[in-house]
Amino acid sequence: MSVAWIGLGNMGGPMAANLVAAGTAVRGHDISEAAGRAAAGQGVEVVGSVADAVRDADIVFTMLPRGEHVREVLTAPDGVLANVRPGTLVVDESTIDIDLARELHRTTTDAGARFLDAPVSGGVSGAAAGTLTIMVGGRAEDLEEARPHLEVLGGRVVHAGDAGNGQAAKIVNNMMCGVILGVTCEAAVLSKRLGLDPATFHSIAASSSGDSWVLRTWYPEKGVVESAAVNRDFEGGFSVALLHKDLGLAVNAGESTGTSLPFVTRARDAMAALVDAGQADRDCTVLVRQVDGSLDAPAG
Repeated sequence: MSVAWIGLGNMGGPMAANLVAAGTAVRGHDISEAAGRAAAGQGVEVVGSVADAVRDADIVFTMLPRGEHVREVLTAPDGVLANVRPGTLVVDESTIDIDLARELHRTTTDAGARFLDAPVSGGVSGAAAGTLTIMVGGRAEDLEEARPHLEVLGGRVVHAGDAGNGQAAKIVNNMMCGVILGVTCEAAVLSKRLGLDPATFHSIAASSSGDSWVLRTWYPEKGVVESAAVNRDFEGGFSVALLHKDLGLAVNAGESTGTSLPFVTRARDAMAALVDAGQADRDCTVLVRQVDGSLDAPAG
């Protein structure tokens, strides 16, 4: 199959590279020249426009920061839907609003193509390792067509149900991650101030009731967890801006369904404060610097 990939950033770049490594020819595009160069170095054929990337593709993958970016890439005159062949399958791996995902299912169908909302969980490390969990909303037969590629990208591919249900599962999952991140940062600071060695406390929590994916993968103390962004001064990883977006989507979903989400709202507000403090592009675990009061000081 001919594959196009739109969005070659921190998540999309490694994912497209994994398809190339598995023997799939991928033609990609990103507005960032640096992202394009990095993807080209991994074997992606990088081209200068969305139209050039998707023309003649059997499957188009999109991995973009925000819902408005996905809508624009799909519906612009030089975008996906204006340039793909009839019946082409579009798989959006971004995390976007549930209602927008359902709208894009309809828009894509009306344009003569097909659509799956297929957001992922597992972060940049999971994207690079091909171990993401992929939550898919849409028709089962379309998922089966995409499954061989999705299984290269993720260790688990789950059909969450009809249109938009992939996004629903992702938003609820990420709201849990955001709340757990907050208490993990507080635990890292408090345990250290109580005199506990960070590595010792981490080993205890990781085998006790405090265990979580965030604890094992993102623990915000230098030298404890190799994959943690604290080891690289919070560069790269899952940005404050993206987690703020995802938590905002969860709060919106709570409001639309009459569901009170006080913990999630506080986590969103903590991310908003980091955005206001100029930390939007840093990894979200920089929250630990807000907890310990060193946000304005050099990390470490």
